[in-house]
Amino acid sequence: MLLVHNDIMIIERVTKDDLVSFIENNTQIRIDSFIESAFETAEEVHAGIKREDGTSSFLETHVWPVTLDVIKHYQKSTHYLTTLQISSAILHDVMEDNDRILDLYTSHAYGFDAYFRHRFGEYVYAVANSLKTKPLENFSGASKEDQKLARFADYCSLLSNSKYDTKIIKLADRLNNMKFITQIPKHEKIKRYLKEAEDFYIAFSLFPPQTLDFYNKIRIAYDNLKSLKITA
Repeated sequence: MLLVHNDIMIIERVTKDDLVSFIENNTQIRIDSFIESAFETAEEVHAGIKREDGTSSFLETHVWPVTLDVIKHYQKSTHYLTTLQISSAILHDVMEDNDRILDLYTSHAYGFDAYFRHRFGEYVYAVANSLKTKPLENFSGASKEDQKLARFADYCSLLSNSKYDTKIIKLADRLNNMKFITQIPKHEKIKRYLKEAEDFYIAFSLFPPQTLDFYNKIRIAYDNLKSLKITA
């Protein structure tokens, strides 16, 4: 695993081989056809996608590191790690890029949702669907900002009532995004990530059941982002 050093944060780049090796050597999970299928779908949907800096691989700086963080959390918790949690983490973002999904799965006349359910089952589908951001036009408001606030409130409500696996994957996802954006000090997402951490994500990590490991890490990421905003 390659660690890219930054004055504020360390961003982890994880290859697929790194992740597979960790699973095989540090867990009791076997890389079966179910996990292999999750890898295949994530690679297909996210192939070639870059992060906000325009150069970093989305798979190697987000999908694989998030999955690794989820696995490490379960190893330290009292919750049982199975292929369902690993596959759900690998696939947590596949339903976000609708246009790409439509292009890739035009051969599946019955639609990507039905295909995803058939291939991975209701549990993994429910996690991915819960984490998907709904279209802005689904929400009413006098302005786009009002619509965005309504959407965020709806999303927070959904997460607050979600299953443990969904909570852990979302916290790992948000932590990764907050850490990565520190590499781009003037990026527009910094303001949004700070506000959303203040309004929800810091407290979310403390909602029962508490996840103190994520609370501590998100607090550090928040403090670093706030420092960037102040000095920018």
